[in-house]
Amino acid sequence: MTDGTATAPLDPPPPLRVDTGTSSPLVRTKLFVPRARHALVPRARLLERLQAADTSPLTVVSGPAGFGKTTLLAAWAGATERPVAWVSLEASEQHPTPFWTYVVTALDTAVPGVGATVLPLLQGADARPGAVVATLVNALAAVPGGVDLVLDDYHLADTAAIAGDVAFLVEHLPADVRVLIGTRADPDLPLARMRARGALVEVRAADLRLTRAEVAAYVTDVAGLGLTADEVAALEDRTEGWVAALQLAALSLRGRDDAASFIAGFAGDDRYVVDYLVEEVVRRQPEQVRRFLLDTSVLDRLSGSLCDAVTGGSDSRSVLESLERANLFVVPLDDNRRWYRYHHLFADVLRAHLVEDRPSSVPTLHRRAAQWYAAADEPEPAVRHAITGGDLELAADVVERTAIGLLRQRRESTVRAWIDEIPDALVRQRPVLAIGFIGALMSRGEFDTVPERLARLEALLADPSADVVVLDEHEAARVPGAMETYRAALALVSGDAAGTVMHADLAVERAAPGDDLTVAAASALAGLASWAGGDLESAHRAYSVAVAGLERAGNISDVLGCSITLGDLRTTQGRLDDARRTYEQALRLAAAHAGPGTGGTGGTGGSGGSGATSSSGTPGGPLRGVADMEVGLSGIALETGDLGAAAAHLDRAGALGEHLGLPQFPYRWRVAQARLREAEGDRAGALALLEEAQRVYVGDYSPDVCPLAAQRVRVLLTLGRVDEALEWARERGLTPDDEPSYVREYEHVTLARALLHHPDTSPTAHRLLERLAAAAESGGRTGILVEMLVLQAVALDRASGSGDVGAPLEPLERAVRLAEGTGHVRVFVGEGAPMAGLLAALVEREPAWGHPRRLLDACHREAVVAGGVGDVNEARGLVEPLSTRELEVLRLLATSLDGPDIARRLFISVNTLRTHTKNVYAKLGVNRRRDAVARAGELGLL
Repeated sequence: MTDGTATAPLDPPPPLRVDTGTSSPLVRTKLFVPRARHALVPRARLLERLQAADTSPLTVVSGPAGFGKTTLLAAWAGATERPVAWVSLEASEQHPTPFWTYVVTALDTAVPGVGATVLPLLQGADARPGAVVATLVNALAAVPGGVDLVLDDYHLADTAAIAGDVAFLVEHLPADVRVLIGTRADPDLPLARMRARGALVEVRAADLRLTRAEVAAYVTDVAGLGLTADEVAALEDRTEGWVAALQLAALSLRGRDDAASFIAGFAGDDRYVVDYLVEEVVRRQPEQVRRFLLDTSVLDRLSGSLCDAVTGGSDSRSVLESLERANLFVVPLDDNRRWYRYHHLFADVLRAHLVEDRPSSVPTLHRRAAQWYAAADEPEPAVRHAITGGDLELAADVVERTAIGLLRQRRESTVRAWIDEIPDALVRQRPVLAIGFIGALMSRGEFDTVPERLARLEALLADPSADVVVLDEHEAARVPGAMETYRAALALVSGDAAGTVMHADLAVERAAPGDDLTVAAASALAGLASWAGGDLESAHRAYSVAVAGLERAGNISDVLGCSITLGDLRTTQGRLDDARRTYEQALRLAAAHAGPGTGGTGGTGGSGGSGATSSSGTPGGPLRGVADMEVGLSGIALETGDLGAAAAHLDRAGALGEHLGLPQFPYRWRVAQARLREAEGDRAGALALLEEAQRVYVGDYSPDVCPLAAQRVRVLLTLGRVDEALEWARERGLTPDDEPSYVREYEHVTLARALLHHPDTSPTAHRLLERLAAAAESGGRTGILVEMLVLQAVALDRASGSGDVGAPLEPLERAVRLAEGTGHVRVFVGEGAPMAGLLAALVEREPAWGHPRRLLDACHREAVVAGGVGDVNEARGLVEPLSTRELEVLRLLATSLDGPDIARRLFISVNTLRTHTKNVYAKLGVNRRRDAVARAGELGLL
């Protein structure tokens, strides 16, 4: 090198990494409990306080730098018999994903298995810390004997993005788990509330200050200084019990004959004390050691080979060992003493002295560190040191060589952080670097600068005289296809379906030979455009092409993600058997590829097609996505009326765990559970699950054709909360006169359901359903068409009011004939007693047709279950079970409403109410309203 910097050694020590099962390597030493230095003052009073706090969920050790917070927590951790998970935090953990990855990995290290279901949830930019923390709480609850979590230097990571989830963790901890925080400032947690509840233990700066006795013990027993009692008292007064100052003072006092005058010579605030004392300590070292201390102060962590590279020396390991023996604020970070760090306060002052003494050497030292880290395949510190050292070309080289790989590992946040550090002038020369930055911005939803970046990149590629820098020819060949893929994605998010398809076609055309990922991503984007436009068959064809490409590329988890979309499309088309086969085929494929190293590395797959997914959830175990296939099969079973199979599939999905689900699994599983609960009559449970699903919701590029809010409104309608449903429609701007559109089809059908709950608006609902049905039929959406026809029948039945079922039977017959081919059952059964009456009329009109009878039987089988009372016939001793409508009548009979009010509440005539009441009395074996209510109470029907 022309600047005289040392080249990186060929045998660097093992990288500071830990295999977490995630795509991001972690620094192993941050999970180690710091080793105690050779001698410490016993702090029994503080250790006893920490040990006695084992019933409090949170302990905060708070004080300024150098007050012994880490030392105290480490001493406590070494004395406790319970497992301790330790994380030494840094500013790089201010983002939720790395923060929780370190926390969960530390817990998994302390108690193996705790992170098995949690760590996979942290993979990728679409990770949801809220869902992760809830899963972590559940995992901790299963730990026998408990565990303690120490978050040291918490102030470095304490941001709004972290605080809310940490508060949730602390407030929901199992009884035998606690969190201990070491920090320079109070954490942004509800300390006052926890303090009032007695759930908080605090150790403050006043507690951390050494007492007179502790100062004397340190000076005499640890430092071996022969000071008089007056000199000890003066030293305690000058340092005010500040541990770091006392240690530095003791180092400076060694070999002095003028202890009293030295002690009297320093004063001022903490900063000046440390500056003065560090200068005293450093000045008293041999020149070689002093230079070593200053040169290596630019490093966060120290190893022999790294320090050799930075200092140009050859014996750094022995120097580090001698510094440790001299207790010069060097902390070993591993059991083999190959990695160290300086005490933070000591390092701060060393850096200040370096800048003051030799400012011109600072960039060179950083460049040397960058070169060592680059050779050791540690891109993040390499880039950081290169930028700090002003070697932007080196930084750009490292980023270019690693950015694409990091994106495939779903480490978009790392690449995104580099975008602001690498000058545009360098990026404009490097196509691979430019496309990597564009990919990071797209994955994080930052679209504003992408069109301009794409235009500049296109101009660079088109200019034969341009000074183009390419480090990887294979990745460079992928750039033209990737550019069109990102243009297709931009068109998709802007609602330009035609543009999406055009650029997707260009991406396939310009893809490099064998670039299956680009072909798959482009095809999936074209499919998404067709899906959003309601052209489901074109969407299915495009996604099938994407699946084929992903399978060729070996991205099996991405294949499972696309299978969710394929199954959803077939379900909407009413092709339930095809949807079932899609999920089953995906499960067979996953079983054939189970094990490590088979997951996604890029592209546009995912649930709905918006990103890569990782490989297996556990080494040698099932792939991520198998749990989603079980949820899909559950939905098919529910549609076909097999509630038992639906529950079994959901149980299997839950047993597999969220770590074997794709990013959308947490909310999709809860939605499926909610639908099952509703079918079983547990509407309150369904509502709770939908609200939980909203909390863990993860969106993607897919059209949100079944919004969670609309699904919740449908449950509210079953509870009679019509006003809330209509308010939702007003807020969404939905009206019966809207033009039908596929992306809002589900919401408009929900609006029609709300309008059906009142006789005055039932005809309006019918007209809306007619227009919606015409649009669904033209789009081949048979699945939702069946629902619309069923609702039309209900609307006509309520509008007739005279008991004439002729008009309602026309749409009903059509729905039944369609369902006979598709297998739909739930859409009929879910309408309860009114549908049973209509089906009975259809059976009477078409006695030779067997399918209406089968649907009517299904309504009868579920009538009692849907009422939420279980198998009343067997469990309650009734000769004949009550229907859903009869249960509704019975429950209203238990109120103060009179007959006409009950009839109005149920939207039926008084005569019809009398018929239902007569049936209720007969089935309960009573003759009066009062007796019916009493008997219902005895049977638990109310």
